[in-house]
Amino acid sequence: MLKSMYEVERITLEVASAIACFILVRFMIKPFRLTGETRYLGLPLGFGFLGISSVITAIAVSIPNYFTYQSAWLQLLPRTFAFLFLAVTYYFSKKASKNSRLVWNLTLSSLILVLVTSVISVIIIPQFDSNSYLTSAVYFRVCNLICLSYISIHTLRSHIQTLEPSTIVTPLGFILLGISQYSILIWSIDRGCFAFWGALALRLIALAIFLFVSYRSFHSSNKRAV
Repeated sequence: MLKSMYEVERITLEVASAIACFILVRFMIKPFRLTGETRYLGLPLGFGFLGISSVITAIAVSIPNYFTYQSAWLQLLPRTFAFLFLAVTYYFSKKASKNSRLVWNLTLSSLILVLVTSVISVIIIPQFDSNSYLTSAVYFRVCNLICLSYISIHTLRSHIQTLEPSTIVTPLGFILLGISQYSILIWSIDRGCFAFWGALALRLIALAIFLFVSYRSFHSSNKRAV
């Protein structure tokens, strides 16, 4: 049975997003490997869960009758926790004291525990009420928007202070991700096609920016090491 144009385009965007996220994980795991500092795990975990969310979405769209509220929760939870991981990572990024490391480790462990517990609960509970999911999804997306707003402000302020040319476009990527989440929030209320496809396009553009910055930083560090 031939897939509709919507399914083909949606799957293509989600697969492209997942590939971009997993490539970013490869780049962003490097600081942890070099230093052993667990506070560097937030970025690869964040983009890893964002990629997992896209993979689940692509599978749900590609398999007929698979898209249920259960699968919708399995898409929503990793995406929200991805942004939470990113937000707390940037919050602790300049706090290198022993106490802050302890708080970071506790925060990271707590987030992982809550995520695993939530996913298990979604899997073992067979039925979900549509109204409760739709209401909860709005709150989750508001949380995503708050996290991305914080990251955008944090990275923008940091780059204004340092004026590092190699990563100056990083805040733009997070701003676009924030606008993407805002568009999805609008779509969840009025179901407009423009808001939906615009959100997916902005997310892919933001990931492309992160890939560009990561490649430049990785390439530059390799050249300095030679």
